[in-house]
Amino acid sequence: NVLGTLLSAQAAIRAGVANFVLISTDKAVRPTNVMGSTKRLAEMLLQALSRETALVLYGDDDCVHRINKTRFTMVRFGNVLGSSGSVVPLFREQIKRGGPVTVTHPSITRYFMTIPEAAQLVIQAGSIGKGGDVFVLDMGQPVKILELAEKMIHLSGLSVSSEKNP
Repeated sequence: NVLGTLLSAQAAIRAGVANFVLISTDKAVRPTNVMGSTKRLAEMLLQALSRETALVLYGDDDCVHRINKTRFTMVRFGNVLGSSGSVVPLFREQIKRGGPVTVTHPSITRYFMTIPEAAQLVIQAGSIGKGGDVFVLDMGQPVKILELAEKMIHLSGLSVSSEKNP
């Protein structure tokens, strides 16, 4: 995440890109894992670049001085329903195979948003950001992953197997 963001940001500066929006994660708030930590570092990197007006970029065996005209903004969101990183496609596949549906812990909760909501947030961040801004969508109430899995099972016309319902 950090190196990819740095290289992409340098390429954006070289190309004179006006707006650069980093898709971050709500896990960057108080990182507890590598993904959250590297996303937070990527955010900090872009915030530092936002404060620089002239940069020295290295590559292709030479040093290039550039005026930084790129406006860097960041958006944080949780799980996007239907995206490749969402639990929904995973649950759907597990249900299709007849189970089991795996939930790491019954009390884990997550925030969810739709793909159109995520896209709208990215577009808005790119248009209203002043540079170095981090935008966070109010994602409402968190959803228990266990309840989501159970609802998906019921919506598929099946029932949850348990001690009460073998």
